[in-house]
Amino acid sequence: YPGVSLTCPLPGVPKAVFAAAEGRERFETRVTVLENGLRVASQNKFGQFCTVGLLVNSGSRHEAKYRSGIAHFLEKLAFSSTAQFSSKDEILLTLEKHGGICDCQASRDTIMYAVSADAKGLDTVVNLLADVALRPRLSDEEIEMTRMAIRFELEDLNMRPDPEPLLTEMIHAAAYRENTVGLKRFCPVENTDKIDRDVLHSYLRNYYTPDRMVLAGVGIEHEQLVACARSYLLGAEPVWGSAQSRDVDRSVAQYTGGIVKVEKDMSDVSPGPTPIPELTHIMIGLESCSFLEEDFIPFAVLNMMMGGGGSFSAGGPGKGMFTRLYLNVLNRHHWMYNATSYHHSYEDTGLLCIHASADPKQVREMVEIITREFILMAGAIGEVELERAKTQLKSMLMMNLESRPVIFEDVGRQVLATNTRKLPHELCALISKVKSTDIKRVVTKMLHKKPAVAALGDLTDLPTYEHIQEALSSKDGRLPRVYRLFR
Repeated sequence: YPGVSLTCPLPGVPKAVFAAAEGRERFETRVTVLENGLRVASQNKFGQFCTVGLLVNSGSRHEAKYRSGIAHFLEKLAFSSTAQFSSKDEILLTLEKHGGICDCQASRDTIMYAVSADAKGLDTVVNLLADVALRPRLSDEEIEMTRMAIRFELEDLNMRPDPEPLLTEMIHAAAYRENTVGLKRFCPVENTDKIDRDVLHSYLRNYYTPDRMVLAGVGIEHEQLVACARSYLLGAEPVWGSAQSRDVDRSVAQYTGGIVKVEKDMSDVSPGPTPIPELTHIMIGLESCSFLEEDFIPFAVLNMMMGGGGSFSAGGPGKGMFTRLYLNVLNRHHWMYNATSYHHSYEDTGLLCIHASADPKQVREMVEIITREFILMAGAIGEVELERAKTQLKSMLMMNLESRPVIFEDVGRQVLATNTRKLPHELCALISKVKSTDIKRVVTKMLHKKPAVAALGDLTDLPTYEHIQEALSSKDGRLPRVYRLFR
């Protein structure tokens, strides 16, 4: 059709029909509470595949009255044999018919069973999830294999060049000494032989109850998900019996502050021929707030403003080159290998941390630099700096929510904690409202708390906990003069 203008439709071609959003309700998360207390939440999303999962308000923080490590065992035992499925292989073959994959993740406060599969297989998927969560066989052979897997993982954890998971464990243990989120997330080696089917059933009886569960789905119709939940999860008889839970731990996190130190030779962690420099790792944290509080958004902006990363990953847009830990720390102190900010938040508390790595001989100066950055958080905040942090936070939020499994986890966790879900545009509006005065207010409140410190490696030159605490309470963030004289 050489004579037809590009602004005109081609003759004989049917008129295009475009998909419409059909109003904002198409984007809203719908929640239904069943008669047994189970919550069913769904988010519509176009596509052939869906992600469906069961989230349980259960994790290592609930193990105070049990042997530590049960949640770690349950994570490894997930999607093994059940009342309906004789083995893990049979489960995987069943999912394969619908192009499906499965995963289980246990954190300090949540255990999440998730399946991504073709939306046409929803009935099979919900049936499988119900069986995996409520009717696992927990055979002696599976438990023994899990013991071996956990021992191997613990050995691997101590040999990794990146000690961040280990430091995260240590900083929580220091911040919440022997309570709630400070309890060990990984099973201690001495407990691997002590956890058996009876211990697991005792725990499951108390925490795997419908009122502590959310069935969440993304990419399916809400009515269809509710119908499947009624079929397989309403009135379902767990393998450990239907007795009422009697020993549920409802403790609120108690922030204590403190220090956890592990002297360790870090010279042999390099697996290749080129040795990785021997480093000492320090993580310093202060209590922030719960994700249920209004101050959570200012803390999220503050964490993004601090940013940071490794000294060898600063190139290219979007890598955080303009964050404070790059500008003030890594760019000025060439001997520091890492400076990264982390924000951990739970339903009753939170922890803002900075992780730093350097040669053991530089530990004293490194601690002084990191404590000074905490003090400077309460100082002047430039308008450009604040707007950049807010824009980057909104960008990261929206980019992450392009992924269906991430939407699923967001839906499930929010509904589990609050019975509802804030949509992305609502969160972006809250982020836009954050002012520099909000940042200063939350930082001032945070700096009045005792610090939590985790230290790993050669700690010969590590300042005492009292020195670090005094530095964080000083106006200029410098370690005491008496201490500096002994450098």
